[in-house]
Amino acid sequence: MPRRLLVPLILAIAGLALALWLVPLEQAAVREKLATFPDADIASHQLRPVILGGLCLIPAVGGLLYAAGGTMARYVTRQFLALLGICFFGLAVLWLLIDLQDNLEELKLSKDALGTASRLYAARLPELVVTLLPYALLLSLLFCLGRLSNSREIVAMIQTGRGLARLTTPFFLTGLLSAALCAGLNYSWAPRATAAEKAILDTARGLSETAADSVVFRNPRARRLWRVGTFPADFALGAPLLNVRVIEDAPDGSLRSILVADTATWSRRDNSWTFTGAYRGQLEDELAPVYKPDLPDPYLVTGWRETPAEIIQPGLPAAQLGIPELNTWLRSNPPGSRAPRATYLTQWHHRWAQPVNCLIVVLLATPLGIVFSRRGASGGVAVTVFLCAGLLFFTNISLTLGDARYLPPALAAWLPNLVFGGLALYLFHRRLAGQPIYQTIRRMIPNEA
Repeated sequence: MPRRLLVPLILAIAGLALALWLVPLEQAAVREKLATFPDADIASHQLRPVILGGLCLIPAVGGLLYAAGGTMARYVTRQFLALLGICFFGLAVLWLLIDLQDNLEELKLSKDALGTASRLYAARLPELVVTLLPYALLLSLLFCLGRLSNSREIVAMIQTGRGLARLTTPFFLTGLLSAALCAGLNYSWAPRATAAEKAILDTARGLSETAADSVVFRNPRARRLWRVGTFPADFALGAPLLNVRVIEDAPDGSLRSILVADTATWSRRDNSWTFTGAYRGQLEDELAPVYKPDLPDPYLVTGWRETPAEIIQPGLPAAQLGIPELNTWLRSNPPGSRAPRATYLTQWHHRWAQPVNCLIVVLLATPLGIVFSRRGASGGVAVTVFLCAGLLFFTNISLTLGDARYLPPALAAWLPNLVFGGLALYLFHRRLAGQPIYQTIRRMIPNEA
């Protein structure tokens, strides 16, 4: 067996071992989700184990592409990946120090500070990868191209008959694989990191874990409106909902009754609800409801289709929902309803648009990081950092406009990618054609008086 196949073989074995460990756990989580959420989007949830298995094999795909490349492509890839690992590790350490400073007081209150910190950052690892990977790609690519340019290695490679498009192929393939990794994590795991952080820190402070507070859910088919004060983190295991109020409407839209209870517990065995400390308010002659303590304690209700998992869905911010949860929410709130569909549709498109930033960063940094003159790469580096900061700023503004319905949701999520992706392709075309880039940008800036 050729030695170059050893790397993809090792990566494939490691990826398969990781998939054999993680995929069954994800399948169990999907079964739990579907059992407690009968209206969930079944197809998108069943894709979660498949996508997770694919994510485990992305390094093996990269290793196979590395083995298929020529000697020069493998040399450039080694230089780039070494710097990518250093940059990502450095950014991760910096992010960790800043986040630890924010959460240090909560961790000190925990009986097992080290274990709590380990669980916290293991839960936030997908979010960390999605957030930092584009910046790590930017820094490592600028360092790599600057080093190759200063040592005249790029000029020497071109003199062997290889064009810039061929020389930079390893960078684009890495950006493509990074985009695939971020897209997979964005499907479900990265958006849930914030909720996981809240639950872990609540435990560290000695508080009961809560999944959400002040949740409002409406079942239009049954004409019931639920208001839940507190959702415990382990509601899927049978923990009761606290401070519950269920409002029922008549077919003509008028108020029929109000059920108020201290706790509400759902039974998976027979889909029944058990309320404690419950009393009902009846509407009499269109006056204020009259509450009467005429209900048994506990009070059992059967025939209601709502489940805790379904009720909590609107209580989570759109930014904390993955693709399956967003699909379910959008299906439960069709066009014409009073629900804020624009926010959830914008986030749905953003889940797919955000990973493309990895490829756009590579397209921006490559033409500006390659230098043939003696002036150095500082000008191109400054312009690249400025453009990538503009991409981040423009993305935040565009998403806000989409949430406020000033832009269509799809356009709000994809507009920054279209603008900066088009600019990146233009810059790369100029570099391939041998036309100046940095000097052209300098001429656009008026000289100081």
